[in-house]
Amino acid sequence: MGKDSRARVLADHQAMAIGRNIRVSPRKLNLVAQQIRGKKVDRALNELTFSEKRIARDVKKVLQSAIANAENNHDLDVDDLVVSQASVGKNLVMKRFHARARGNSGGVEKFFSQITIVVEEKREAEKKEAKPEAKAEAAPKKAPAKKPAAKKPAAKKSGKEKA
Repeated sequence: MGKDSRARVLADHQAMAIGRNIRVSPRKLNLVAQQIRGKKVDRALNELTFSEKRIARDVKKVLQSAIANAENNHDLDVDDLVVSQASVGKNLVMKRFHARARGNSGGVEKFFSQITIVVEEKREAEKKEAKPEAKAEAAPKKAPAKKPAAKKPAAKKSGKEKA
């Protein structure tokens, strides 16, 4: 009884974590997300730990959650994990007002955002093996084509032609 489980969105060598309702604008959060995209997990954690941005603590929690999901739910090796995606999106907006002169008001919007971090297992041995194979599969090099000989400019014809 009950619903069937949802089909898995990610590949078998990937794991994901989502942080919702993070109290910072998406634009500021994306600056921190850019720092960790494409990096190994241990290096990304170091950068978030020593970042001066306040929001880096929340991003670090989400990254640690993604690592834990990879290890516990999908049996991936933590040492081979890489941050393959770190996407940022909008969430709710609190609308407040600020009292202004002569009974007027100014609108204040307080933005919330969310971050989705996907970690992927990439083994070093696979990377090293893949590079030589790619070179072997490449087509054999052709000899460089020779440039056609430049045409000599025709001699200007004068009134008298030489025989």
